Amino acid sequence: MKISGIRRKGFPIFLLTLALICLMFPSSVLSASEESGGGGVTVIPDGSFLIQMINFIFLIWVLNILLYRPIRKILAQRKEKIDGLELSIETSDKDALEKDQAFAAGLKEARAKGFKEKEVLMQQATDEEKEIIADINRKAQAELAEFRDKIKSEADVARQNLQKEVDNFANQICQKILGRAV
Repeated sequence: MKISGIRRKGFPIFLLTLALICLMFPSSVLSASEESGGGGVTVIPDGSFLIQMINFIFLIWVLNILLYRPIRKILAQRKEKIDGLELSIETSDKDALEKDQAFAAGLKEARAKGFKEKEVLMQQATDEEKEIIADINRKAQAELAEFRDKIKSEADVARQNLQKEVDNFANQICQKILGRAV
């Protein structure tokens, strides 16, 4: 596991290597250089240096147990929680997309079905309209024929009645034209 670019086992090895370099070459590591004027403080490591190194390593160990591990544990839990939430978001997005596609397909199918039903109903209405119009035409033709027959019979009756009275009318017209009785 990598933490801040330093491996767990690599950091203590680095500290031990640094401590050994400081113990092996104390004069070159801790003394002032000749280039800076040579007026620096010279530190000579003694037994307290080893105690300070042990104290530093102990402090890092205690901080690792008390502070770093719990923080890394919380960060790992948070990462797992975020990964879980991202997975649930992806799953929800996929489900929503599938439901949207299913809804669109259902809507398209319902529109097609409705259009077909509309066409069937329109055809039935057209057929029914034609039947009603044909029935009305038949009735109208029958009534017209009946009226013609009735008018013809009334005209025949009127003609016969007038035929009977034609002589009487002719006499009356002649009397009016001539002014005297014929």
